[in-house]
Amino acid sequence: MQQNIDNMLKIGTIVGPRGLKGELKVLSSTDFPERFEISEEHWISDPNKSTLQSVKLISSRYVMEKNIYIVRLQGIETRNQAELLRNYKLFISNHSIPELKKDEYHISQLINLEVYHQKTKKLIGIVTDVFTTGHDLLEIELENPSLPESDKKQKFLVPFVYEIVPIVDLVNRRIELNPPKGLLDLSIVK
Repeated sequence: MQQNIDNMLKIGTIVGPRGLKGELKVLSSTDFPERFEISEEHWISDPNKSTLQSVKLISSRYVMEKNIYIVRLQGIETRNQAELLRNYKLFISNHSIPELKKDEYHISQLINLEVYHQKTKKLIGIVTDVFTTGHDLLEIELENPSLPESDKKQKFLVPFVYEIVPIVDLVNRRIELNPPKGLLDLSIVK
C-alpha cells in the first residue's frame, strides 16, 4: 500500500549501524516508546526523496540516556546494508498517534507552520525542524526577501516555551513569537 509522507509521523532518524549484524541506531524524535513496538506499522524514507518504503521492525531496545533505539529491520542483516540506511527517517502512520493534552503538539504538526512576530505581525519565517533537547527548539528558516541571496537560507533556533511561543494556531497554520530583545539576532544558524 502506497503511503503519503504527509500522513506520517516521524519517530526517528537512522544515525548509523551498530555492530556487524545489521542493527541500526535510531535517534528518537518521539516521547512515546510504544512507537518502537513491533506491533506498529513502520516506514522509512530516503533523506533525498519523499517516497516511503514499508519495513518490518523485528526488534528494538532503548539505550538509556542517549535517546537512541537499537532496531532490527527485516532484510537488513549486515553492517554494509545498515550503513546504506544512514540518515533515513523512520515513520509510523498518523492513525497511530495518541490523543494529546491541550498545548501539546506532535513535531509533524509544527513543521512548515508560518512564524510571525506577535507584536509587529510581520512574517519571520517557517518552522523547518524541531530539536528535542532539555527544552525543545524550533528551527525557523528566515523569510526576508530583502536579504542578499547568500543569506536567504539562514535559520535560527528558538526555545519552544510558552513565554517565547505563546500562540500555536494549527487551524490557521501559524505560530506567533514574543521573542526577548536580541533573541532573533543571536540565534542565527548558518
